[in-house]
Amino acid sequence: MTQDKSEGSESYVFQRTVSEVAPMLVDADGMYITYEDPKTKIRRTVIDAMTGAAVGSLGHKDKEVTTYMGDAAKNSFYSFGMYFSNYAAEELSKFMIDRSPKGHFASALWVGSGSEANENALKIAKQYHNERGDTKRYRFISRKNAYHGFTIGALSVGDGVRKEDFKQILLSDEQTPKVSACNPYRGITDTVNEEQYTQQLLKELEDCFIKNDPSTVCAVIFETVGGSSFGTVPPPKGYLDGARELCHKYGALFMLDEVMCGLGRSGHYHTYEKFMTSGNGPDLMTIGKTIGSGFVTLAGVLISPMVKNEIVSGSNAVSGAQTYHCHEFNCKIGLAVQKKILRDNLVEKAAKVGQYMFDSIKEQLKDSKIVGDIRGLPLFFSLEFCDPVTKKSFPPEWKVSYKVSDKALENGITTMGMQGTNGASKDDKGEVVGLGDHLSIAPAYIITMKEADIIIKDLVKAVKDTEAELPL
Repeated sequence: MTQDKSEGSESYVFQRTVSEVAPMLVDADGMYITYEDPKTKIRRTVIDAMTGAAVGSLGHKDKEVTTYMGDAAKNSFYSFGMYFSNYAAEELSKFMIDRSPKGHFASALWVGSGSEANENALKIAKQYHNERGDTKRYRFISRKNAYHGFTIGALSVGDGVRKEDFKQILLSDEQTPKVSACNPYRGITDTVNEEQYTQQLLKELEDCFIKNDPSTVCAVIFETVGGSSFGTVPPPKGYLDGARELCHKYGALFMLDEVMCGLGRSGHYHTYEKFMTSGNGPDLMTIGKTIGSGFVTLAGVLISPMVKNEIVSGSNAVSGAQTYHCHEFNCKIGLAVQKKILRDNLVEKAAKVGQYMFDSIKEQLKDSKIVGDIRGLPLFFSLEFCDPVTKKSFPPEWKVSYKVSDKALENGITTMGMQGTNGASKDDKGEVVGLGDHLSIAPAYIITMKEADIIIKDLVKAVKDTEAELPL
């Protein structure tokens, strides 16, 4: 039985502001959520334009899925992967492999979160090299200002604000060398075109290989489209294909993180399909969030034939397993969600609505004094707040992204306002602060033009009202 908290009571949940009771989500339906102020008990219903952390694909309370969940619970059994498997995990893996470009993936591991997926992918990459007798590979190259999760390994290959407090307990910088963030908005200039910018990034990556002894590099890990850390930045043409070529040139694996940006948000099932024109794919790729649409905690690692075959021809074994790897009930629900998305053609339908929303917001804010860039994918895009002429970020204490996000919620939509768009620094007091502001939206794939128009109106108004209040 849930305890009814009285006004002024202290929270027992270790998240957000630890001692305060957060606004409570009390109901949801489709594209809408209802939350309650725990003190006043006042409730509001708003459009869930962000779906938490870009988790929603089918929206809330999907009747088909929730009915199936009840039936599935009656016929699901816990199995520990060291001893038994289950048909649901096999079926979900086959579905995902078949749904991907032919020959790109041959195996899958199912876990509970994106952080776990990336953590396991790092281990799989290491095992691949060990199986080949190439045991001295221990470095992972990643990018500045990236985010790959909140576990130790995932934080280590990440960067930015969320990493600062834990540096002493993470893998060393020597183990996790960084190259520049991929940011065409700042990298492409009057004197540097897209092709030149791509070549700059690839040269830096190759230089990083050489500087750190290529024979010790295990893998390169990139977000296909940067997520929450600096606002849905797509790669320039040729960058991902070029990075893959460099990895294979030096014997390292090419790993993509599509936990936040994948499984439909680009209008393609996998986002790399939109940007890798060579026809090749990653050696390892992590996915998550929309696979379970918030109904279950589910994420995964997709493994290429090359990696799988090397392990099969070697030990043909995985050393250890987590308690809830390939959890039967979670895999059943994830498969049901993905089958419905495919059956109803939701990725393609929603991408058209998302592109309309993206284009409309961009047009209505083209003269804004605080929006420097609007970028991303049809169903996952961001606004970067900065001086649109100089591209200079606003002072962190202005909290532009948070102000816009708060006003958007007041207007009737959820968003994700973040700082750290351009990395992290320390203020005069020695506190870590995020440099730069951005705000993202990532609606469920059931979005209609009606909701799109409301999101456009509410977000544009929030930006304009914030702009009017700033000391520009």
